[in-house]
Order: sequence, then structure tokens, then C-alpha cells
Amino acid sequence: MKRRTFLGGAMAVAVFGQGSSAFAQQPPIKIGMSMPQTGGLAGGGKASLLGIEIWRDDVNAKGGLLGRKVELVVYDDKSSASETPAIYAKLVDVDKVDLLFAPYATVPTAPIMPFVKQRGLLLMGNFSFQVNSKVGHDMWFNNAPWGPADSWAASFLDLAQKAGGKNMALLTADQEFAQNLAVTARDVAKKRNIPIVFDQVYPPNTVEFSSIIRALKAAKPDIVYVASYPPDSAGILRAVNEIGIGDSVKIFGGGMVGLQFAAVMSNLGSLLNGVVNYNTWLPEKSMYFDGTKEFFDKYTKRAIEAKVDPLGYYLAPFGYAMGQMIEAAVNSTKSLDQKGIAKYLRENEHKTIVGPIAFSADGERKETATLQAQFRGVKDKDIEQFRSSGKQVILFPDKLKTGELITPFEAARN
Repeated sequence: MKRRTFLGGAMAVAVFGQGSSAFAQQPPIKIGMSMPQTGGLAGGGKASLLGIEIWRDDVNAKGGLLGRKVELVVYDDKSSASETPAIYAKLVDVDKVDLLFAPYATVPTAPIMPFVKQRGLLLMGNFSFQVNSKVGHDMWFNNAPWGPADSWAASFLDLAQKAGGKNMALLTADQEFAQNLAVTARDVAKKRNIPIVFDQVYPPNTVEFSSIIRALKAAKPDIVYVASYPPDSAGILRAVNEIGIGDSVKIFGGGMVGLQFAAVMSNLGSLLNGVVNYNTWLPEKSMYFDGTKEFFDKYTKRAIEAKVDPLGYYLAPFGYAMGQMIEAAVNSTKSLDQKGIAKYLRENEHKTIVGPIAFSADGERKETATLQAQFRGVKDKDIEQFRSSGKQVILFPDKLKTGELITPFEAARN
């Protein structure tokens, strides 16, 4: 714990929150979490935290929760799974927080799941994938739109098969998130009798993908499903641009983390064209709900000041929504009793700035709201283009669809 920092600052714990005389007579409600502020997940972690901070400020402006100010107790987990168990033990046993939010991403979250289950603690998940599938904790609620485990791969393969895809290549990082995606993709492919002609798992520190892409191209797949983390996603697309992927490929992408972030999109520019990838929120008319526009107005201004992702589509509104769900649960139960809050979250549908959210027994969405979208007409070095509709055409789900798949992949690229 000696190397732990608070937002990259002091090693001792610190709390955020604006003081107010209205809250002076009661202790604050403390919500504890780690969040990657350094390391490979830092870009997402910073945007997610800003979304949560905007909710904190909004709820405090309305009088807090139960008449008490909300404060955030946050540590930098350095994007590392080895940091989080000690951090969360300290949040509970030393800092005595009232509620817990999970860190951003699967890798830092997975190691704390046995701890929260053993202690009987509510944990609001933050874009992990299937971390509760084996643990089975009934007080876990994921803010991510994933839904049933197989829905992510199924939606991508639906598009692929409609485009004439008959076999598949898998390229996945040796990380828990990517491997969870790979498992479900293999299962869906098996059920649909889609043969896998290439299945490569690469180490997380891989920086050169040319040889891998050459081998993949030689397998002549129709469908290429990639599950990667931000640094590798860029490396893979650069290798594809250099080497090509073959005329047989109908669709390419699926589970590439990083292509949702402003810095990566701006850096890759036209290399993104044709890629079909998952996303969570895009600036299309059908994706605005009560409070969405107001949130992004605040986020855009504060993102400049905080020097975080200037768009914030992928994570920030879901951080805010996580707070909204806690706010509704605490106000409805008039309590901080974690079992009572969990019961409320499980039994009700929740209105948020990312739309209505309802949970299944496993703490995931009852229905997937994960987008599959194709990059179109992207120019180099222009981040502002992504504030307009049409640069990522929504192909799934049908209720949000804004266009049809352009295939094959090489044609879509050009």
C-alpha cells in the first residue's frame, strides 16, 4: 500500500467534496473506490471518475443523500489487479466508507469480488465483463450495458452471417476481459456451426502485430473478431493498414477497447474506417434521455479543465448513471442498509441519463444495450468530427439502428 496514491497525489487517503453549512451537522456519506489514474486504463478511469464527480456535485447541490453531503474516497489502482484487494480492504476497514463503487475495467475488479461477497457488501460495477459469473454475488450491479454474456458476440456474428460470413478468426489479448469475450465468442460460434480457422492469444505487452496479422490473413477468414486493450487495438489496426487483411473478410472488429476514446480515435483517424466495434453511447438522437444533454454540457467544460477525454461518451455518462441509481435507491429506502439498497436495485427499473436500466439476478442488464457501430468517413487528426452523428453508424440494436453494414471490410475501409 506504500505506493498507493490519491489521484496521483498524497499517499494518505483524501476525500473529495465541497463543504457546505447545510451539511455541517451530519457526517458525510462516503463512497469509496479505486480508479485507474495511471497505467494503461488511466484514460478511461479519469473519464469515469469525472462522470461520478459531476453526479456528486449535482446530488450535493440538491441537498445530498439523507440530508448528508456525499464525498468520494478515491485511490489510484495504477490499472493493476495486484493493487485493488488491499485498497478495498482499507476503504472498508480503515476509511469506513458507506458504499463501494468498483474501479473501471475487468482486470482491477475481478480480484475484489471474493472480498465483497465474503463481507456481504454492495458493489456497483464499472464496466467489468463477467466478473460475477463464477463468484455469484447477489449484491453486485454492473453499470455497463453488456447484458447476457453471449449477447456481445451474438450481435457481432449476426451482422457477420447476414453479410455472408461462414468461418471466423479470433485475435484476443491474454487478459481477463478479452478472454471472457473469447470464451463467449467460441461458444456462440460452436452453436452456429461457424468453424474457427484462426485462434491467437497474444501477451498483454505485445507491441508488434505484423507477424500475427500476416498469419491471420493467410487463414482467409470471413469474420475477424478482435478482443483487445487500448495499446494493442492501435497496434493491430496499424498492422492491418500496413499488411491488409484479405478480400475474404466481411467484417472486422467486435471487442476492441480503446476505439471509444477521443485520443485513440483522433490518433488513428482514417485507419478506423470500416471497423465494426462495440460502443456504449454515441451522439445520435435516439440516445438522448432526460438529463443527457445537460450532463454532456457539464462534462465538456470540465473535461477541458481536467485534461481528460474531451468526448467522454464511453464511460463518463455511465459513471453518472451509477450515482443516479444509488441516489434513487437511498432516497427510496431512506437508508444506507446495503441489503435494502441491493433489493431495491434488483427489483426496480431505473431511469438514468443513459436510458432505463433493469438488472437480472446476476447483476447484469436484463437486455443488452451494447452498440455495434461501423466507422465511416473518418478523417485524420480531427477530434471534433466525432461530435457529429454519422461517423459511427449504429448497426445494432435495431431500435437504435442508423444504417446498414458496408461489406466486405476492404471496401468499407476505402
